[in-house]
Amino acid sequence: MTDNKQSWSIVVFCYNEEGSVQKVLSDVENTLSQMDIAAYEVVVVDDGSSDGSQTKIQEYIKGKSHFSFLPHSVNKGIGQALRTGYFNSKFENICAVPADGQFDISELLPFSFVPDKTFVSFYRKENTTYSIARNILSQANKVINKVFNGFYMLDVNWVKIYKRKAIVNLNLELQSSLVESEICAKLILSGHECKEVVSKYLSRTSGVSKGASGKIVIQAVKDTYQLYKVLRKFRKKL
Repeated sequence: MTDNKQSWSIVVFCYNEEGSVQKVLSDVENTLSQMDIAAYEVVVVDDGSSDGSQTKIQEYIKGKSHFSFLPHSVNKGIGQALRTGYFNSKFENICAVPADGQFDISELLPFSFVPDKTFVSFYRKENTTYSIARNILSQANKVINKVFNGFYMLDVNWVKIYKRKAIVNLNLELQSSLVESEICAKLILSGHECKEVVSKYLSRTSGVSKGASGKIVIQAVKDTYQLYKVLRKFRKKL
């Protein structure tokens, strides 16, 4: 029924992805056009790219009213890029996807309708392209979340579908990539259902991974204790 159709905001976050960003934007647009939804927007966040990403983005979105472009003047990291996208989106369902092309956008097709108090978490069954250091960091994050933060997810750092109204009410505090852990933990602790769905992890066609850069890892380590404190305070308010 038409009354049950939901609206969608997809955030595409980009940092030095000039070789793949236009294809990702095209895939996003094509997928959204196939979904049975009421309305959509695509929010493109460039996190201070130093290559030709911003030019590629502007070329693709020119004249397309359902696209918006939010560039950072400097590189601020994935956490800030996600926050910019989430807090500048306007529709009911929000999903952030990377501009590197490693997420298959068509995996969103079965989820045109997402029930209230539910979020969808895609998880990568195999991370064979990860470095040893990044795999260790990922596994350590799972253990810390389970033991100290009271929740367990198969892949807290991959693509999610959230309810916008749920995110804006969480009073998010973290600035690093651990903002995803903060969101998921707060949603689970407040009674939201996490629907975990297996996802393919596509190979890069260009560019290099930035997810395990020294700057990002150091910030994430610093924020681990901060996340623990934030969630402890959140539990006391429930």
